Amino acid sequence: MSGISPTDLSRRGLLAGSAATAVAVAAPVGTATAQPAKAAAIELLPVRFTVNGKERALSLDPRTTLLDALREHLQLTGTKKGCDHGQCGACTVIVDGVRINACLTLAVMHEGDAITTIEGLGTPDKLHPMQAAFVKHDGFQCGYCTPGQICSAVAVLDEIERGIPSHVQDDLTARPQATNAEMRERMSGNICRCGAYSNIAEAMADVAGAKA
Repeated sequence: MSGISPTDLSRRGLLAGSAATAVAVAAPVGTATAQPAKAAAIELLPVRFTVNGKERALSLDPRTTLLDALREHLQLTGTKKGCDHGQCGACTVIVDGVRINACLTLAVMHEGDAITTIEGLGTPDKLHPMQAAFVKHDGFQCGYCTPGQICSAVAVLDEIERGIPSHVQDDLTARPQATNAEMRERMSGNICRCGAYSNIAEAMADVAGAKA
């Protein structure tokens, strides 16, 4: 240890030297001066669809979900991002008459489609019958899931009217009816953490009765 001063053996000096040695050992041979690779530029893809009756054209990263296209690019923030995994139904919209989870589909897959969000169902001055029924029957509490609930409820009654069967039917060949059990089964993919399910069912029954 001759020739080494107490300063050279200080704790700070020892740690600094050890760190430098570890970096030198870990670095692969010949890569000391290598530059980080640049990420390849993502090509934006054009997509055109009709949203709430208006033609819209966007250029999007092909990984953009329909939900993010609606919220971030078209500022239609009524459609909510809940779980982002297709498990809560908060992002439900209607595409060509069929309800879907907007978080599970890519925007570029909907070229030419007709998309309806909660903003396209009604306005404060002229509510859609389902929106009015939700107000009448207190079909919401915090309201976060309500846009998806209403879009899904509208589509559910349309499914029943068109005779599309569900798992709750005893006879899949029979025409479905808008019973409480039928509507609850079809709405099971829409989660309400506040627990307003009975009021939602009452709102749907009100609209179904008006259609009958």
